[in-house]
Amino acid sequence: MDSLRIENVMISSLHLDPNNARTHDKKNLESIANSLKTFGQRKPIVISNDNTVVAGNGTLQAAKSLGWTEISVSRIPAGWNVEQIKAYALADNRTAELAEWDPKILADQLLELDAVGWDIKELGFESLDPTVGDDDNEPLKFESKYEVVVECVDELQQYETLEKLSAQGFKVRAIVL
Repeated sequence: MDSLRIENVMISSLHLDPNNARTHDKKNLESIANSLKTFGQRKPIVISNDNTVVAGNGTLQAAKSLGWTEISVSRIPAGWNVEQIKAYALADNRTAELAEWDPKILADQLLELDAVGWDIKELGFESLDPTVGDDDNEPLKFESKYEVVVECVDELQQYETLEKLSAQGFKVRAIVL
């Protein structure tokens, strides 16, 4: 198995896959661009030896829209044939698509991020009432949560406050910002 090697290349030297089976609408590209702006590129796109994108066409399009001139890439192994490259491209898209959301965990995390000021629309969610899949247009059901944030002067005060509230029967957790 070839080891993963990452290199930076000029975006102008790359070519979108003309036979990419996955399409990217405006909303999807905006979400990818927002992710790149917020977090940077955290994983390389995958390219063939002739600089055609095998996996990451949407990321490349979003990076171009942001005015990026370079991007991190990983090349497919030199010995792969056309069928292996095509199979990898399809598997890369399909395996992510087959995953499912845990509605409760997703709802909790979106509410937590919203509470501390994240714009969840930039993460690709329309609202705190997202849908969970292409085949499931049922909105997630959010349970109301009522929370109090107590600012402590140090770790000891935080610990003591958590202990007191826990002893009173409250569900508590420590957060360090």
